[in-house]
Formats: sequence, structure tokens, C-alpha cells
Amino acid sequence: MKTTRAIIVDDERLARQELRKLLTEFPEIEIVGECMNADTAIAEIREKDPDLLFLDIQMPGKNGFELLNSLDRTPEIIFVSAYDEYAIRAFEVNALDYLLKPVQPQRLAETIRKALDKQVSDILPEKSENAYLLDESDQVFVKDGERCWFVKLADIRLFESEGNYVRLFFGTNRPLILRSLNNLDEKLNQKIFFRASRKHIINLKWVENLENWYNGGLLVKLKEGGEKVEISRRQAARLKEMMSL
Repeated sequence: MKTTRAIIVDDERLARQELRKLLTEFPEIEIVGECMNADTAIAEIREKDPDLLFLDIQMPGKNGFELLNSLDRTPEIIFVSAYDEYAIRAFEVNALDYLLKPVQPQRLAETIRKALDKQVSDILPEKSENAYLLDESDQVFVKDGERCWFVKLADIRLFESEGNYVRLFFGTNRPLILRSLNNLDEKLNQKIFFRASRKHIINLKWVENLENWYNGGLLVKLKEGGEKVEISRRQAARLKEMMSL
């Protein structure tokens, strides 16, 4: 079995130890180095050329972003930070994921799965068209004006088109993002996120009930927010086919 070689970079010894302990659950991940600051890490990364970097952000001397700027070749990056305020910048540098301390085993497992899937997709490019579908376990950064959220897709129950924008429904929040519904539809796992109409994508795991509607369509009611979404006859037939044995 080919392992994924990883280096942990964190100035806190206990944080490195805890992450290493959590990673023992994943034999696919081989820890080939630990570093307590950016300068040491730069030399270690250049020497060992890891596939994956677990990277803290706030460290004495260079921070995590300055470390990345010093590299000629950047491995896949998983940021591990006690603060969520750097999430926007983390995704601007194409980080694979952003874990908050203390790292939860379930979140780490989701991240490792994503890292291994990414590694396979790089080796087998012919499958890449399906490799980057966003799944319910993925987290996305959402910004609407001055407000920001780091939200798991599983918590978003509804996407609603509003012109050139899409409104997201999660909890009591209703932010708008500059994105087309068609663009989102191409990126979301359609077994979970169903295109109900030209205006709506629903998370099937948030469906509370379905009832027959006009012209052979369906009316969906979602949990928590109680939003009601009409599904056309054509899409209703597709949904029934998807959900049937």
C-alpha cells in the first residue's frame, strides 16, 4: 500500500503530539517529520518532499502563509489552527482543508479521506471529472458583506437562485453569494443535493415530507426552516427514480 508522506508544523509540542496520536488511526499517512517553526520546516520540506503538510498558522518568526511563500513546490496543505479568522486566506492558497483546534477525530477522518481521494485523482486523471465533487462532509467558506461563516455542506438545506446570486439556507442564516445555481449544481454531489427546479437545489437529508402537487409535481417541506419547494413533474419523476429500490 502506497503511503501519503506528511510533515507536521506547529510550534506547540503538545499540539504536534496530539495530532500525531490522532493520525495513528490512519495507516495510509506516514509522518516523516515534525517541525516547530517555519525555518526548520522549509529545510525539512525541501529535503523530504512530503505529499501533505499539516500546518499551523500563528508561529514565532514566519507564520504559516510566509512559510508557503518560501517554498518552490507546495505539497497539499491542511491548516490546523486555533483560530477561524484565517479561513478565507487559507482557501485563497488552495488549502485542502482547514481544521480548528482541538482537532475532532471525525473532522480529521473526513479530511484524510479528502486528501487520499485527491491523491488518487492526481494519479488517475481520467477519473478527475468526479474527483472534485463537493460532498456533505466538505466545509465551505461563505462571505456576505462583513459577515463570514465556515459551514459544512451537510448543514446547508437549500440553495435558492436570486439573479446572479445564490442564497444559502443554514440555521437561521440566509447569506447571498455571487455564484450561479448552475455552477453549484456542477460541483455538488447530486445524490445528496438535488436540483429541484431552475431556482432551487435542496439537500435531500433535510426533507421533512413530500406531498403530491399540481400537474404531477411534488411539494417538499424542509426541516428546521420549514421552507417549501415545488418540484416539477419531470424532476419529481427523476427524484422518485433516484429514491426507489
